[in-house]
Amino acid sequence: MGQATSRSGGEWKKSKKINLSDQGSVKYSLDRFVSEVVISKGYVENMKSSNLKILIGLICIIFAVAAHFYPRDFPQNRNFTIICTALYLASSGILLLISYLKDKNTILLTFPLPGSPEDPGLMISSNLPRFTDAYTLTVSSANPKSAFARRPVQLCKSVTKWFTEDGLLVEGLFWRDVEKLVDDYERALMKTDNA
Repeated sequence: MGQATSRSGGEWKKSKKINLSDQGSVKYSLDRFVSEVVISKGYVENMKSSNLKILIGLICIIFAVAAHFYPRDFPQNRNFTIICTALYLASSGILLLISYLKDKNTILLTFPLPGSPEDPGLMISSNLPRFTDAYTLTVSSANPKSAFARRPVQLCKSVTKWFTEDGLLVEGLFWRDVEKLVDDYERALMKTDNA
């Protein structure tokens, strides 16, 4: 078998063959395709969190560069280097906390669908634990505290259901599963008190 083709944004492109033994490649391929499906349903990606992390990373780089290129040699720049190192570590720690506490397994945040301002948008997350083939995809509210948030919905299947033995993603089958999951979320009943 050669390469499969997929439709993206109205144009056809070739699918990449991946190594099924590499869980990182499998998860990346599925996550990327999930984003494609959700965006095709009319959702717009919310880049605020990504932009914030980029800004914090840039601040970390500025502290590192300042410490490295300070015009004086080491004994004279000791205090400045210590301050820059401390600020670099603090910025890196903040970046780590954002990733660990807020983002977790999130692969996509969206704005509400155009024309539905009460909808808080979607948060799509996925999980593929080590040494298993069980891929879990979760669709939940981008703002779970919103009065209009719906109950999260999940899909958990073996990745072997979506890949050929040659490592090609059976995109039509995966597309239908993801689309059905998003549709199930959109149809979910309104969240009741503390439920």
